Amino acid sequence: MTHEHSDHTGGLTAILRGADRSIPIYLTKGTARFVDWGECAPVIETFQAGCCFTIGDFDIASFTIPHDAADPVGYTLTSQGVKIAIATDLGYIPGSLGVHLRGVDMLLLESNHDLEMLRVGPYPWSVKQRVMSRRGHLSNEVAADFIENHLDTGVSTLVLGHISEHNNHPELVRNMGLKALSGRLFTKLFVAQPGVPSEVFSY
Repeated sequence: MTHEHSDHTGGLTAILRGADRSIPIYLTKGTARFVDWGECAPVIETFQAGCCFTIGDFDIASFTIPHDAADPVGYTLTSQGVKIAIATDLGYIPGSLGVHLRGVDMLLLESNHDLEMLRVGPYPWSVKQRVMSRRGHLSNEVAADFIENHLDTGVSTLVLGHISEHNNHPELVRNMGLKALSGRLFTKLFVAQPGVPSEVFSY
């Protein structure tokens, strides 16, 4: 689990009701204090943000991200020579992110909102300020700058996700991503649309 916000934890209770509750859930110590498990009472494995650990065949590294949650993290997962990374819910891109994403084959990166759509959209001003803050979410523009100037050359699959349903559009994200990837012939771009299952990726 990356952090305690409801859009990241809302499905857990439903999953746990139909699953073997002896299967552990991994999350940081700071996040664990703020998750309401209801009557599920799962097995919880906590760790310190920044720690590395192994689950089955996966070597997992966590890294702190700037977001308005208790102890939010992103992850890289490595198995059989393939490394994937999850980097969403970022208010901005810290310099350390590029270090954590070195050698990544597949990256899920946030491209949450279009700035103009957010400014004129339906959210209250206080929520707009939160989204645009340094502990909020990445805009298309910031994501594009990272892709164009800092994305590791080894990334073969780039998935842009965590797209706002009200303040963005998948085609805006796709066009922005393709432009930022211009000249990178070996990186395939995918857009994870809200409410739509993504395709299965294999290596």
